[in-house]
Amino acid sequence: MVLTAQAASAGVEITDDFGRRVVLKRPAKRVIALTGAVNETLCGMGLTDLIAARTDADREPAEVAALPSIGTHMRPNLELVLAHRPDVVVQIAGREESLEAALAIERMGIPVAVFEVHDFEGLFSMAERLGALTGETEAAGRFVAGLRERLLRVAGIVSRADRRPTVAVELRYPNLLLAGAGSMAADAAARAGGRLVPETGGKVARLGEEELLRLDPEYYLVETGPMNPDPVPVAKRPLFRELSAVPAGRVAVWTGRRLSRPGPEGVTGVEELARWLHPGLFPAGAPDARTGEVRP
Repeated sequence: MVLTAQAASAGVEITDDFGRRVVLKRPAKRVIALTGAVNETLCGMGLTDLIAARTDADREPAEVAALPSIGTHMRPNLELVLAHRPDVVVQIAGREESLEAALAIERMGIPVAVFEVHDFEGLFSMAERLGALTGETEAAGRFVAGLRERLLRVAGIVSRADRRPTVAVELRYPNLLLAGAGSMAADAAARAGGRLVPETGGKVARLGEEELLRLDPEYYLVETGPMNPDPVPVAKRPLFRELSAVPAGRVAVWTGRRLSRPGPEGVTGVEELARWLHPGLFPAGAPDARTGEVRP
């Protein structure tokens, strides 16, 4: 990555998703993200060398794992953050505690940008503003254009489907939580030629098992991640065996990086989900139900 002398000395300014002006005297050369999706986006843009540190949970992509940690995303060690001398800290809005952490860093005099990403358009907007903050608008443009092209390719294929099957995305079990209508997973399901259920809630929908049986989604995805690290197999859950998706073999376990995380891996998730929902439209077949990898 090479910045021209003019770009390296010019100030930059963006407005984050909370309407706050983020002003830097020069493009950021050291960035700390409090969420892994931002690191994935920076890496996808070819800007890995700008990432100064990571949080405890962020070990992907592989090139990020070797970076020093500054604690958890909700309770970063403020002294460690300061020690790594970031030009800007980036957070994606989520739980209230995560915003409090970002504001605490801002009070130390470090510029902070907070983005609210719950669909692919939000991801693209964040990427473009990260490009502005780092003086790498061309890299951001190429990154966004590439992801848009892949999504358009899927859209053209699934437009030939005669119906849009219903999909449920499990975020946690027991104490069942599903992805809601305002989630990244909802946008992914729609772009893959499906329809997320339930069609309520924000990013997360709390649902009783009886209500899930009433909805009876045609496809059931179990998302693995911090909230669902070792899920019980769906076929071994007493009430879940009554879901029509279970005997039909329409249950899969996928990584959350390809469903709910607002990063570039979500586009891969759309491609794989489209193959699973509409295998007849894709000559290469459907993804493996256990790993999410596409079968040859």
